[in-house]
Amino acid sequence: MNSVSIITVNFNQSFVTEELLLSITATNTYPDIEIIVVDNGSETNDIPAWQIKYPDIKFIRSDVNLGFAGGNNLGIKQAAGQYLFFVNNDTEFTPNLIDLLVADLDDHPEIGMISPKLMYFDQPDMIQYAGYTPMNYYTCRNHCIGQFEIDKGQYDNIIAPTGYIHGAAMMVRREAIDKAGLMAENFFLYFEEYDWCDHIKKAGYQIWVDTRAMIYHKESVSVGKASGLKEYFMNRNRILFIRRNAPLRARLFFYIYFIAIVTPRNLLSYIKKGYKGFGKLLFKAIWWNISQPTDSKKLGYPLNQKYDNTPLV
Repeated sequence: MNSVSIITVNFNQSFVTEELLLSITATNTYPDIEIIVVDNGSETNDIPAWQIKYPDIKFIRSDVNLGFAGGNNLGIKQAAGQYLFFVNNDTEFTPNLIDLLVADLDDHPEIGMISPKLMYFDQPDMIQYAGYTPMNYYTCRNHCIGQFEIDKGQYDNIIAPTGYIHGAAMMVRREAIDKAGLMAENFFLYFEEYDWCDHIKKAGYQIWVDTRAMIYHKESVSVGKASGLKEYFMNRNRILFIRRNAPLRARLFFYIYFIAIVTPRNLLSYIKKGYKGFGKLLFKAIWWNISQPTDSKKLGYPLNQKYDNTPLV
């Protein structure tokens, strides 16, 4: 039986993280698991209290926020499992979740990564993820299958390759990580799981989805207030993803497309919506890609600390 390490990252959400731990305990039937919680530089260090309350769970503390990739990479380095199940701390498990994903990896050695179906926690009949279409490297666009659809069984019992996993819940084969490497930490926030998928594909593995397995995600259905932090990293990392993964012809096309079409369109949108300072962030995202290498190893570790607690707008 292959062991499973469940890895989650906490950042200033201790109550939410504890709800996840309770849901794992209440639903899991897979016998060989370990749980690892990485505290990613939270303002309050809850680990001493957690170690007393949850003696069977492994806790790791980083004094700084290393981003999504950096936090999960800390967990990988401490994990003992043959399969690593990365879950956002704002998710809740359902019965047989781990059993189904483990069976997929056991039965199909070609699978490097697999995600379950994701449902919105606050609207539990609405799908968030049932797979991804392939990436169009010329525009850096793809489509999340099933998102915002009411679940009427239209994606039931799909166990098949898909374009990308979902970063909120992804089980990864240890062997695939050993061949492809850890998550690239220079993304810091957004697109890192897409990048990881592409590198694991290049290592010879497939990306699958199993919609029989399901997890609830507490991410809101509504988009919410615009964030300068999100806008900066989405633009910056969209370019970085193409730099790291697209073929040369597609890469050159994308650069022209982004400057000639995406940038003017975004600037007009910022003006219409009254998003002050967003234009500056867009140009800052472009300049970062001009001035920085694609390989996070060349930048040192940890990365991007200036963004941890400093608003970008």
